[in-house]
Amino acid sequence: MKRSALKIHPKDNVVVALRDLKKDEIISIDGEDFLLIEDVPAKHKFYTSNFSAGSEIIMYGVLVGKVTQEVKRGGLMTTQNLHHAADPYAYKGVEFKWTPPNVDKWKHKTFMGYHRNDGRVGTANYWLFIPTVFCENRNLDVIREAMQNELGYGVTDKYVSFTRGLVNQYKGRGTRDKGQGNTVDDTQLTVNRQPSTINRVFKNVDGIKFLNHQGGCGGTRQDSEILQNLLAAYADHPNVGGVTVLSLGCQHLQSNDFVAAIKKRNPSFDKPLLVFEQQGGMSEEELIKHAISSTFDGLVQINQLERKPATLDKLTVGVKCGGSDGFSGISANPAVGYFSDLLVALHGKILLAEFPELCGAEQELIDRSTNQATAEKFIHLMDAYSAQAEKVGSGFHANPSPGNIRDGLITDAIKSAGACKKGGGSPVVDVLDYTEPATKAGLNLVCTPGNDVEATTGKAASGATLILFTTGLGTPTGNPVCPTIKLSTNTKLAQRMPDIIDIDCGPIVEGLSTIQEMGEEILEYCIKAASGEIIPKSVQLNQDDFIPWKRGVSL
Repeated sequence: MKRSALKIHPKDNVVVALRDLKKDEIISIDGEDFLLIEDVPAKHKFYTSNFSAGSEIIMYGVLVGKVTQEVKRGGLMTTQNLHHAADPYAYKGVEFKWTPPNVDKWKHKTFMGYHRNDGRVGTANYWLFIPTVFCENRNLDVIREAMQNELGYGVTDKYVSFTRGLVNQYKGRGTRDKGQGNTVDDTQLTVNRQPSTINRVFKNVDGIKFLNHQGGCGGTRQDSEILQNLLAAYADHPNVGGVTVLSLGCQHLQSNDFVAAIKKRNPSFDKPLLVFEQQGGMSEEELIKHAISSTFDGLVQINQLERKPATLDKLTVGVKCGGSDGFSGISANPAVGYFSDLLVALHGKILLAEFPELCGAEQELIDRSTNQATAEKFIHLMDAYSAQAEKVGSGFHANPSPGNIRDGLITDAIKSAGACKKGGGSPVVDVLDYTEPATKAGLNLVCTPGNDVEATTGKAASGATLILFTTGLGTPTGNPVCPTIKLSTNTKLAQRMPDIIDIDCGPIVEGLSTIQEMGEEILEYCIKAASGEIIPKSVQLNQDDFIPWKRGVSL
């Protein structure tokens, strides 16, 4: 029988509705009956006792808010009766012990990856175009249009044929009767969008990617330096086989400084690196033709690399949530967390970011840190980030979006307590500032905003070769160099948006699957995705989102 509600932790004094609950229903939880005094929509919570103003509310076993007015047992939690609150945190020298899950059946498993000369292994082999300044974005657009379709990397776009049908329809009868709606043949909307390797000129090159951005000049020199380090991280990424750089010449972010930043990050960097400067003497046409021609030669070179077996410890997986809902912390996130524990037990790397969405979970992560220096670096980055937000009159409490709140995430601490479940329960081995590379096997914390694209952009910069992205509302995003796998928290979303969801974690909510079973399924999917056997939906849709973080206030 399907469950109606769930008390997540024994200490909790709220209960999560797993379906729409009606006023006057009696809900039994752990042998205790609760009479609902108002409707409680699925994903939302009701109070288990009468509380006066100022009372602390516990969920996931931690403080997530304080009651702002008297509330009754069986009443609905809302933004009107609960405000964000979180416990203070500090390094306490706790001795943390963790028992890894059994991974015997995966010990000898491998994935088919691209082996780089520095020992890292990519899950893809991309050629990357990088502008050092926004002035070169148009040239990148021209090159993209010229190269992608001709080399077999364009996606068969059903909307092109759909629009063509509208044009033909209009030309055929001279006008279009809006009252009749769209009468174009529906088959024009069912074209398969899966990229085909059949028409690729280079079978071992998975794509040509373009990092258009709005930086490199203007702003502050510090902005350009941060961007420089980010772009250098992408050039050095294990999923990137070669790079073409377009520079104007007069901008803050100089091409020679950019090349130096790559070499500083990785002294053994040996990928093809082509640099073109528009103010260096060529016309725009000459620049574009030279860049295309030289890149074509580079593609011939990196096409010689073939996928070969690699052990699972070579995987680096970023874990992210976006468009979260009240089920995120009880289905998809803990399932990803169990996957994280499996990969850590196999000596792989997990990257957990989104520092504004760790608010309220800090003490647990501090207590799990392997040493004091790691814990104190986390504390320093969290304190600095929080202070910066408060300085402009905001704070981590302002992180939840209207969509989050509408679907049950009433406070940032509730959202954070569920979000941190993606990292599993293993020790925190390292804390990385923005763009710092992950070098230690295990769970790494990466300082990024909660913003979906800024966070995924930062995870890839730290070396994620796959990203697991959980969503309860549906978030159509991806990353240019890191295949992004979407997991739904509920089956309704998976059924409503099958074109963006790869894995449905809804069966956990419905009692049809366990967190452990789903975590194992996620691992198997990741092995196939890392091998190129499965193409995640975000890659199929060319969702190549890239937003650099200027280190300003972004929640």
